[in-house]
Amino acid sequence: MASTEIAVDIENVVKRYGPVTALHGVSLDIRANEFFTLLGPSGCGKTTLLRCIAGFEDITEGAIRLDGEDIGPLPPHRRPVNTVFQHYALFPHMSVTENVMFGLLRLGWTASDAERRASQVLGLVQLSDFAARRPGQLSGGQQQRVALARALAPRPKVLLLDEPLSALDLKLRQAVRVELKALQRETGIAFVFVTHDQEEALTMSDRIAVMSEGHVQQIGTPREIYEAPLNRFVADFIGETNLLDVTVQAVNGGTAHLTLPGGHAFTCPAAAVASAGQGHLSVRPERIALCAPGAGDLDVRVEDQVYLGTDIQLRTRVADGEAMVVRIQNAEVTQIPETGASVGLKIEAGAARLLAD
Repeated sequence: MASTEIAVDIENVVKRYGPVTALHGVSLDIRANEFFTLLGPSGCGKTTLLRCIAGFEDITEGAIRLDGEDIGPLPPHRRPVNTVFQHYALFPHMSVTENVMFGLLRLGWTASDAERRASQVLGLVQLSDFAARRPGQLSGGQQQRVALARALAPRPKVLLLDEPLSALDLKLRQAVRVELKALQRETGIAFVFVTHDQEEALTMSDRIAVMSEGHVQQIGTPREIYEAPLNRFVADFIGETNLLDVTVQAVNGGTAHLTLPGGHAFTCPAAAVASAGQGHLSVRPERIALCAPGAGDLDVRVEDQVYLGTDIQLRTRVADGEAMVVRIQNAEVTQIPETGASVGLKIEAGAARLLAD
């Protein structure tokens, strides 16, 4: 578990490229020994922010502090951080050990000390038996671990990872996720991980910053981000959700009183700054149960059903035209409604959330 000590403090960081603003006053903190993920679609600013921490990009305004020290004026090689890129950039003519030693020698380590440290980190990433091989003799997952070992060798205070798993196939990516999280716990180093993959972020992170168009939309634990999204972007980007247009009568003490499509009165938690008027309700598909028409919160007609192995996805529509997706575990249902059937939907208590916008 991450500590409360701040490793990286990012305060009102702005990054402009001529007339284009890539980061709009970004502020966040990354704790020591934390797996922190910057998550968002392509072009949202997550890699730009990572490059600013690394020193590969100068910030236009604001400050970046590491252990309380302003690292803005420091060039990349003088910052106590290391970066693992999407493309591992290993030297093909060098052995695994030589690849790991290379950066240490450039930093002034003696050959014997560098070789000893390379042996330690290769053991850490379970590659001791491959130390004499060259990168071309390794699998993609093994090359990724060599890149990790090389980045960890100088004992950085923070490790930056720019979509390092994207070149791996799905099965290998899932396996390396587990290894990477275990490695972060074992080293006690703060990892800052950039990805556009929501599942990757949810399964690996202590906390996540969801970004869009150079703004941080929400910061929280995976559970907070998934179950209590602040706005439509976060709700829609993280996993799958239903977004319903609703009429909100009142919001009191974090609880919203509203009317669902079809006219049913409904009460649910509300995001901060949500207000009365027209609003959007987020409901996760797996938090909806089937019932008889008129016995639930919504009445719908089944338009399609999709078999997904462990569960069935029902695509339905409310009478006024709003679409609703429902996911039902195969083990929990004995009969799936046919296409065209009318059914009721019961939203689990606390499963819906009124969004801020």
